[in-house]
Amino acid sequence: MTDIMADLTWREAINQVIDEDGLKELTQKKSISLYCGVDPTGSSLHIGHLIPFMVLKRFQLAGHHPVIVIGGGTGAIGDPSGKNSERVLQTMDQVQANKEHLTAQMEKLFGTENFTIVDNYDWLSKLSLLDFLRDYGKLFNVNTMLNKEIVASRLEVGISYTEFTYQILQSIDFLHLYKYNDVQLQIGGADQWGNITAGTDLIHRQEGADAKVFGLTIPLMLKADGTKFGKTAGGAVWLDPERTTPYEFYQFWLNQDDRDVVRYLKYFTFLDRAEIEALAEKVATEPEKREAQRRLAQEVTKFVHGEQAVVEAEHISKALFSGDVTALTAEEIEQGFRDVPSVDVTADKANIVQWLVDTKIEPSKRQAREDVTNGAITVNGERICEVEFELDPTAAFDGRFVIVRRGKKRYFLARVK
Repeated sequence: MTDIMADLTWREAINQVIDEDGLKELTQKKSISLYCGVDPTGSSLHIGHLIPFMVLKRFQLAGHHPVIVIGGGTGAIGDPSGKNSERVLQTMDQVQANKEHLTAQMEKLFGTENFTIVDNYDWLSKLSLLDFLRDYGKLFNVNTMLNKEIVASRLEVGISYTEFTYQILQSIDFLHLYKYNDVQLQIGGADQWGNITAGTDLIHRQEGADAKVFGLTIPLMLKADGTKFGKTAGGAVWLDPERTTPYEFYQFWLNQDDRDVVRYLKYFTFLDRAEIEALAEKVATEPEKREAQRRLAQEVTKFVHGEQAVVEAEHISKALFSGDVTALTAEEIEQGFRDVPSVDVTADKANIVQWLVDTKIEPSKRQAREDVTNGAITVNGERICEVEFELDPTAAFDGRFVIVRRGKKRYFLARVK
């Protein structure tokens, strides 16, 4: 079989491993089942979630069987990892709705073949309080739990008993999956190490010290400037195309720093070593061409949104760069012009000068006449030079939009109501 551990090492995708030699031997000998969990605390994954899921996908492509635990049970409790305060508890209706959205996103990433999705609510909800305390509580030492980083980091500000017990619930997940799904490996972010080791400890106590179970965490993903990967000025970059359009998603990857792009190619794409090293050479010798960034944007967008999304994103990018927007569809305009200043307008025809002032694209009639006369105004890709021009807001883009460009770069979007 493919030496998945060697590949992960080259891609700098391993932070900590429980028994690395044993895991390498096992994965070379047979196909294993492994899991990663996500709590349905929101209706969409963001690119931070991709960090462990990229590793899970690599295992799948190497012939192993990934299992995703969508935490309908743990999501109702709240994971203290990475948080400096208590999570706000969600209603069970919210958890259920989020679970359905996340399941659809997972199936898009992993397909339905050689892949399993489970919900830990199915087994955690069957535990009575007495069963929990007798069967599991006795096996966890409070001193050990307090020393886990996820708990220790919260002791100064305080942590509820509910969130304190989260690591026990996650440990029960690993035990259940080991017993009923033959899962031998848990994968998680760097902040999940304490939860993962608690799970392997529980399995060894219940199933014997010779039970072959492993844990693997992924390094904390930081940008070259030291800031956290995946955050932008506008917030998180979502996998849901309604929250982050495929064009915006593509642009996020296209705009990565030269210092980060090769590492991201290794981590977030399935390109082979030879192609990534060739792109690394281009970064060193011809950085102005940004070939590595373009390849990164293409590959990750294709993985998350499909090939057509890449075609549309590049079409929008080309149109915006050249100023020739006439070939864009109304749907592409929705994607590409989400962040430009916009205004609602009626479908009524109007004189161009008056219309520019009414929409506040121009501050005054004098400035509007001057810009039109000087050829600084384009409407739907056509340069307007006559101050008597009558604008028809329904003339293009299915009658839904008017795109105005003032000068070379300033775009405005008018939505026809």
